[in-house]
Amino acid sequence: MFSKILIANRGEIACRVIQTAQKMGIATVAVYSDADARAPFVRMADEAVHIGPAPASESYLIPEKIIAACKETGAEAVHPGYGFLSERASFVEALEAEGIAFIGPPPGAIAAMGDKIESKKLAMEAGVNVVPGFVGEIEDTEHAVRISDEIGYPVMMKASAGGGGKGMRLAYSEQDVREGFEATKREGLNSFGDDRVFIEKFILNPRHIEIQILGDKHGNILYLNERECSIQRRHQKVVEEAPSPFVTPKMRKAMGEQCVALSRAVEYHSAGTVELIVSGDDPTGESFYFLEMNTRLQVEHPVTEAITGVDLVEQMIRVAAGEKLEMTQDDIGIEGWSIENRVYAEDPYRGFLPSTGRLVEYEPPLEGWTNDGSANGRRGVAMGNGGVRVDDGVFEGGEVSMFYDPMIAKLITWAPTREEAADLQITALDNFRIRGLGHNVDFLSAIMQHDRFRSGELTTGFIAEEYPDGFEGAPADDAWLRQLAALFAGAEFTEQVRARRISGQLNGNDNPPSRWMVKIGSQSFDVLLEEGGANVDGETMRGTWDWEVGMPIAQVTGENEMAVQIERIGVRWRMTTRGASHEALVLPANVAPLAKHMIEKIPPDLSKMLICPMPGMLVKLHVAEGEKVQPGQPLATVEAMKMENILRAEKEGKIASINASEGESLAVDAVILELE
Repeated sequence: MFSKILIANRGEIACRVIQTAQKMGIATVAVYSDADARAPFVRMADEAVHIGPAPASESYLIPEKIIAACKETGAEAVHPGYGFLSERASFVEALEAEGIAFIGPPPGAIAAMGDKIESKKLAMEAGVNVVPGFVGEIEDTEHAVRISDEIGYPVMMKASAGGGGKGMRLAYSEQDVREGFEATKREGLNSFGDDRVFIEKFILNPRHIEIQILGDKHGNILYLNERECSIQRRHQKVVEEAPSPFVTPKMRKAMGEQCVALSRAVEYHSAGTVELIVSGDDPTGESFYFLEMNTRLQVEHPVTEAITGVDLVEQMIRVAAGEKLEMTQDDIGIEGWSIENRVYAEDPYRGFLPSTGRLVEYEPPLEGWTNDGSANGRRGVAMGNGGVRVDDGVFEGGEVSMFYDPMIAKLITWAPTREEAADLQITALDNFRIRGLGHNVDFLSAIMQHDRFRSGELTTGFIAEEYPDGFEGAPADDAWLRQLAALFAGAEFTEQVRARRISGQLNGNDNPPSRWMVKIGSQSFDVLLEEGGANVDGETMRGTWDWEVGMPIAQVTGENEMAVQIERIGVRWRMTTRGASHEALVLPANVAPLAKHMIEKIPPDLSKMLICPMPGMLVKLHVAEGEKVQPGQPLATVEAMKMENILRAEKEGKIASINASEGESLAVDAVILELE
């Protein structure tokens, strides 16, 4: 077994590998860029080596720097995590040339499966079902249009070396192909150094299901069940679970055996994942097709660990050291249900735009990497307290940088049933506090509560279909709003009690009134606070909470137990719980009639400006001054978090002025151009 390993990665996955290595008694080395000098993974490791500036292309993506760090520290092996160099065969060959072990698959398997075009050919030869499409190199946009016309729309354009949702475009028409083909090539080149693109048929009502593979160097290859990863946004996974509510034992066996056969064909060892697309319209489950094989650890590996009790990182290390797998296929079972939500730095209330900046406050429901490895009886897999686990790599006061992936943390829950695992997610998300940048915690909670999610009727179009007009918070019925009204009144009462005591200038009773008018949006509620509850619009509600002035989160007990995040904004209150933020104006009942005399502030007219919706780089201007534009016409392309975002005209007009130039870094809300 190795005595020291180096982790050629950053963030939560570096922390994850370090945690298991420490459990195994193996010393660890972290490598870090300028942006990560204070990151938790650097502190967790036994040693740390600085490898360059913040851009990954100048640090984490340079094999020579990783190898030099191994030599400097005496690390015997490298774990690549995911992303960066994890699927670069030349990196593995360079390590082997220096006598350094790679904790992952052999370079031949990486090369064969990392090229989406070649991997499809291999899958076909191995007898694996593949999606109809063009398996070959595409010359230019016109060639792409001809191919798409022959396959039939819709089609998916994919960068051959792509992954993680990058370098992918869905095209429903020839115009979509013409607009997206070059962007797909650029994303592939920028993210993976390869601008080749292939095109395949897009399966309607698809489910994204993947099989976890684990093999050793002695010819043993197992499948560790499946993961359901259908809830995606822009082809980036958001929610993952294991097992899948769609997969039957018969389907699981058929999929698993095909994926093992494919792995065996490339002499695979270590952990890997075969991604499949399954037609949701076929209840037999027989219509499943090979998409790609990820020759690395997946972001969503914790849900597989949770239901099988297998520590995948530990197994990767043991396999790399030459050990045989101690388990057989018959040992792989399914215990309970696990769900993972990816907490991203993006603002769902503003069209899921990337959000970078400082984590002014960061308080997960429980601390990451301090979990009890014996929780829930899992075999050495840390499931946290009460079935809740947080995998993160950030800290309060740190920054989410524009240079790397926008994921802040992974929230994983395990429970005996799917419904219980989802309920645990909702409770944990209510207690997940993030301030300083936009995040998707409310959105994740809304998904966990959604009737369609609860039913298990999932497809990759879930988010687009259920939130076609964007996200505005989880819906709240009248009963829920009445309970919130009682809490808002209680918060105002508590603060006024404190304020009156501090002044020391009032004689007699220092208590404020008990009757309040609470206005939430356009609805007003009459609230009478009582001992142990409140009367809202004539309906009695029982319950108490532990909130005191200054507390960011309160725990509510009574008819509906929940956690509520509270903050004062000017004269209003904001409460966040159950997937939505609600603001309210709370006034004493005798003052409320005067509210109609308050002057409303009219927001400025920004309709004639193209405003940058996120921090990023202006990659391309599609128009010039004086040019007339039509609704939907591309005006500018902004790159943020390695993704290109096309900004389009919302109405007809003429370009009056352009205030930014291509290649310029833009702040959020920067004015790119103005219309007459």
